[in-house]
Amino acid sequence: EILALDAAELDQAANACRDMGIQAYAVATKFSTRNPAQENQILDRIQDQAAVATLGHRLSGLLNFPRRVATVYYNSAVWRIYNGFADAVEDAARELGLTAPVYVLKADGGTMPLLLSREQPVESILSGPAASVMGMIALCDISEDCIILDIGGTTTDIAVFAEGSPVIKMEGISVGSYKTLVRALATRSIGIGGDSLLRIVGGEVRVGPEREGPAMAFGGNKPTLLDALNVQGVTKAGDTSASARGIQGLAKLWDQLPQPVAEQAVERAVTAIRDAAEDMVWHLNQRPVYTIGELLRDEKLAPSRVYVMGGPAKAFRKLLGQAFDRDVKVPDDFAVANAVGAALTRPTWSAELFADTVQGRMLVPNLGVSREIGPGYSLAEARSDASEALVAHLAQVGVESAAVDVTEAMAFAMVDDYGMSGKNIRVACQVRPGVDKP
Repeated sequence: EILALDAAELDQAANACRDMGIQAYAVATKFSTRNPAQENQILDRIQDQAAVATLGHRLSGLLNFPRRVATVYYNSAVWRIYNGFADAVEDAARELGLTAPVYVLKADGGTMPLLLSREQPVESILSGPAASVMGMIALCDISEDCIILDIGGTTTDIAVFAEGSPVIKMEGISVGSYKTLVRALATRSIGIGGDSLLRIVGGEVRVGPEREGPAMAFGGNKPTLLDALNVQGVTKAGDTSASARGIQGLAKLWDQLPQPVAEQAVERAVTAIRDAAEDMVWHLNQRPVYTIGELLRDEKLAPSRVYVMGGPAKAFRKLLGQAFDRDVKVPDDFAVANAVGAALTRPTWSAELFADTVQGRMLVPNLGVSREIGPGYSLAEARSDASEALVAHLAQVGVESAAVDVTEAMAFAMVDDYGMSGKNIRVACQVRPGVDKP
C-alpha cells in the first residue's frame, strides 16, 4: 500500500450517496487483485447502506484498472433487474414442480449456478450468442476452421471456430465503448433476421436493422425479409399470399415490380451477412487467436465451411453457399440449436493465484482466498492450491466433480531493495467450457 485511504473523505462520499438514496455500489481500487485491503475497507464502510456492493478483485484476478472499473459498474448496474429475473425463474420452477438445479449460461460458453449468477450477473452478458456456439458443438462434429451463423428473427449472430474450437476474447468484451474483464466467445451480431423490416430508400431496398413485428406471412402489418424469401420461392412459410401482398404494396409505392424488390432484399441480406463474417475473420487474424481450450494459434484462420442454425437456416442454405463459395451445413434440430447448447453446456469458472514469497502472501482474489506462505513456497504448491481453491469454490455453490485445467503457471525470481530474494508466482486455472453430449 502506497497511500492509505482517507477515512474522512470516504465517510463524506458514503454519506452523500446515502442521502441520494443510492443502494447499488461498485468499488474498484488500483492493483486490488494484488492487495484488496482498500476495497474491503470501503465495503466495511458502506455495507450497512448497500443493497449490493461489487468489489473489483472478486470479479477477476486480471490486471487492467479501466476494464475493472467498467466491469464492477455494469455488475452493480444490472444487479437489481437480474435478481428480479432470478426470482422469477425460481418461482416458475417451483410452480412447475421442478427440482433440478438451475444454471445460467455465461458469455464464455460455460454455465454458472443461479446462486452464483446472483452475485455476478455481468457474466451473463452475451450469453445468447454463446448458447448458439455451444449448441453447434453439441449437434455437430466440428474439427476445422469454420464460421457459425445463427439467423434469428431480429439479428444474425456470427462466431468463428479454430480447428473445431470456438475463438474467445481473452482480454474481455466491450459493452458500448467500455471495455470489461468479462471473458466471452468472440461473436458479432448484425441487425438482419427473418423479421427485419423492408424499406425502399432512394430507390434501393434496405433490410433492417429495425423490426416492427412478425412477417406478414405470420400476421404482421409490414413486409419483412421472410416475406421476400416467400416471394422469391426460397421458402414457403406461413401465409405466402400475405407475403406477396406486402411486397407488392412496397414495390408499388416506388413504382417497381414485386419480384425485383424481393430479389434485391434477399441479395442485400445475404451479402451483409457474408461481409460481416468475412470482416470478423479478418479482424481476428490481426491478433493471436485464442480458443476456449486456451490454445494460442500462430497460423491464420481460414474457414473452409459455414454452419447455419436458427429458424430460417434451411431457407438461407443455398443462398449462403453461393455467397461464401464454401460448403454450408445445416444440422438436425437447427431451429433449436441454441436451446440445446444452453441445456448441455457444462458449468465453468476460472481463477488466478498470485504469490509473493518475499511478502509471504498467497492470494486468489476472485475467490476470496488469502493466506500466509513461507519462503520456500513453490510453483507446484501454487498449482495445487489454485486448483483446490477453484474446486472448493464451485462445490460451495453446488458444482461437484469439476475437472480443473491449469492454463498458465509462471514463477519469477525477485530481489527487493534490501537484497532479499524470493519468487513471484502466478497460476491461472479454469474448468474448461464444453458440452455433455447425450
